[in-house]
Amino acid sequence: MPQFDDLDSPGEVARVCALSADRRRLHLEMRRSGLVATASSGNAFDLAVGAIVLVYPDEDRIELAPKELWPDQTWVGVVRLRRDDVSVIDQSGRLRLVPTSANVAFSERNTVEVSDTDGVIRVLSPDPVRFLDLPSIDAKVISGFRTDSETFPSLSYEDFGGSPDVVARAKELIELPLTRGDHLKAIGARPIKGVLFSGPPGTGKTLLARIIASRARVPFYEIRGPEVFSKWYGESEELLRELFDDAAHHERAIIFFDEIDSVAGRRSGESHEVSRRVVAQLLTLMDGFDRDQAVIVIAATNRPQDIDEALRRPGRFDWNIIFPLPSLDDRCRILEATARTIAHDGDLTHETVARRTEGWSGAELAAVWSEAALLAAADDRAVVIDEDYFGGFERVAEQLRRAA
Repeated sequence: MPQFDDLDSPGEVARVCALSADRRRLHLEMRRSGLVATASSGNAFDLAVGAIVLVYPDEDRIELAPKELWPDQTWVGVVRLRRDDVSVIDQSGRLRLVPTSANVAFSERNTVEVSDTDGVIRVLSPDPVRFLDLPSIDAKVISGFRTDSETFPSLSYEDFGGSPDVVARAKELIELPLTRGDHLKAIGARPIKGVLFSGPPGTGKTLLARIIASRARVPFYEIRGPEVFSKWYGESEELLRELFDDAAHHERAIIFFDEIDSVAGRRSGESHEVSRRVVAQLLTLMDGFDRDQAVIVIAATNRPQDIDEALRRPGRFDWNIIFPLPSLDDRCRILEATARTIAHDGDLTHETVARRTEGWSGAELAAVWSEAALLAAADDRAVVIDEDYFGGFERVAEQLRRAA
C-alpha cells in the first residue's frame, strides 16, 4: 500500500511527474494546489509519467483517472520548423520542441494552437500572427526611409569641403560602380557591395553619402542605427528585409546605415538578443544580393572596432574610407563651403578662423555660422558681418572648452 507524505486532501486530482528507477517512489503534481507530493510503496507503481490519477491519502490508495480531469493547457505559437517527428514552435520569442501530430495538417509560418503532450492541435491562421497588434511594415513605412532621385536635393562635392583624398576614394568605390557598373561588369570585376565610412563624429560621413546619392541620381535609404531596433520579436529583421527588398527593385540604389555599431555590434554571450538577430539578418541580406544588382550599402561609424567581425569579411564591408579631422586647408574649404548659403557682408577671412580651430570637426566649424546668424538677428540685421563671424567662433570655442 502506498504511503503519502505532506498530503491531506482525499480524492485529489494529480499528475505523475516523476518515478524513481525502481518505480517504488512516485512524485505527483497536485492540480488544485500546484504542490508536489511524494508517495512510496513496497511494490512498483504501474503508472507512467504524465498519467492522471486520483489520490486518497487516508486510504493509502491511488487509482488511474480519466485524462479529462486534467486537460492539457494549450498555448499559441508560430511554426518555425516542421519535421516528421518533432516541430519547433515559436512562443513569444521562445522556441519550443513538440511532437509532430500526424492528425493535423500544418506547415511552417502557420499560427497554431499547441499542447505539450499532443503537439499541434489545430491551425488558427495560415500566416504568422503578431503577438501585439502593431502597425504592419508596409510601403508607407519603407518610403519614410527612402529619398527618391527625383526629389533628392541637388548637392555637389563642393558642399563637402576639404579632404580631397576621401572624396576621390568615395567616387571610385561608390559613384563609379553606380554610374559605370556596366563597364566593371564587362571587365569581370567583383562587385562592391559594402563600404564603411569611419572617423570621428562630425567629419561629414553622412553628408558625403548624400552627395554621392545626389550625384548618381539614385534612391537613397537612410537608416539611423537605433531606428532599426524594435522590442517586438522579429520586427527589426522584417524591417531590414523589406528595406533591402525595396532597394533591389530599383536598377541602382544606396542603403546608408548611420551609427552601424549600434545595430551590428560584436556578438557575444552578453549581446542583446535583438542585436544578435539583426546582425545575422544583415549578413544574410548582404550575401543575398545578385551580382547584377547595383545596390551599395554604406555604413558610418566612429567606432569601427565595435562592429561584428563577420561584417568586415570579403563581399560585405570590406572597403573602408577613413574620415580624418580636417587639416588647415580643409578647414578653410569647409568654412568657405558652409558660407555659400549665408547672407554676409564683409571679407570674412576664413584663414584666421581656420588657424584657431585645429582639432575641430566639420560639424563644429559649421556651428560657427549658426551662432553668427543668431548674433546678426539679435542685432536686427539680415546679414552676417565679420563681427558676427568671429563672435560665432568665440561662442563655439567656449562651448567646446566647457565640454572638454
